[in-house]
Amino acid sequence: MEIRKTEEGTVVKHTGSQYLVSKLPHWNVVTCVLKGKLRLKDSHTTNPVAVGDRVVYETEDGVTGVIKEVYPRRNYIIRKSTNLSRQAHIIASNLDQVFLIVTLDFPKTKLEFIDRFLVTCEAYKVPVKILLNKADLYTDEFEAETERFYEIYGKSVGYEIIQTSGLTGLNLNEVRERCKDKLTLFSGVSGVGKSSLINALDPDLALKTGDISDYHKMGKHTTTFYEIHPLESGGFIIDTPGIKGFGLLEMKPEELSHYFPEMLRILEKCRFTPCTHTHEPGCAVKAAVETGEILEERYYSYLSMLEDEEKYR
Repeated sequence: MEIRKTEEGTVVKHTGSQYLVSKLPHWNVVTCVLKGKLRLKDSHTTNPVAVGDRVVYETEDGVTGVIKEVYPRRNYIIRKSTNLSRQAHIIASNLDQVFLIVTLDFPKTKLEFIDRFLVTCEAYKVPVKILLNKADLYTDEFEAETERFYEIYGKSVGYEIIQTSGLTGLNLNEVRERCKDKLTLFSGVSGVGKSSLINALDPDLALKTGDISDYHKMGKHTTTFYEIHPLESGGFIIDTPGIKGFGLLEMKPEELSHYFPEMLRILEKCRFTPCTHTHEPGCAVKAAVETGEILEERYYSYLSMLEDEEKYR
């Protein structure tokens, strides 16, 4: 008779009803399923167990097991499910950092998507940096657009931006160094080159990428599962399927501005507390928009999110 053994590990991949678990930083994968109770434990999410979760599992043979418990998450990235407005999907948990990969073109990442993703990182306390990818394609015609991007997210808000290129290797050594001894989520919309960039960081991973008939359109992203990969240079990265949209979970209207760093810095100057920064007199945020201290692009994104949150209240 086999002796049941209780182990701890990290979920490194979720495929259908199975979860691959490993005792990081070691790579010794065990295939697990969920204990029945856990399926209903977190009913507001479509996945009670997410990649990055620390779990307790029971095994008899050391190859297969049953997840019995999920430890509390240090942080996580979560979004509303596309077709289930009242439910949410946890993308990954217990992250040391996120690299949000964006492109100015081929395809163009919408600022509203960027802002919604950044707000989620702020709300759930996940450090985030922006990788401005496909830098080799940005000829002189993109100079003004590039400068504006840096003005919005670098100078005005304070996010770190690193230009990258999987084709030329631009700044990949810096990205590798930033990933050492960390669990890093790579995310962005479809087509921004996540898997290609990861392959350039570590060619041995050989992640699937879409066929590229025209580099300027950069093929379809073919990642279908959230999965942790060990980097040869150190650390672990999570590749994600391309995200088409990023719906926020319900946030109180009066708290939404707390997740915009440039607004948070001046909220105490508003005449009223709380303040939604829309109609109230003596609003420091509206005054800052007028003077250009807070840029219009970010304020309009804020108003869009505010409208969505009030719609679902």
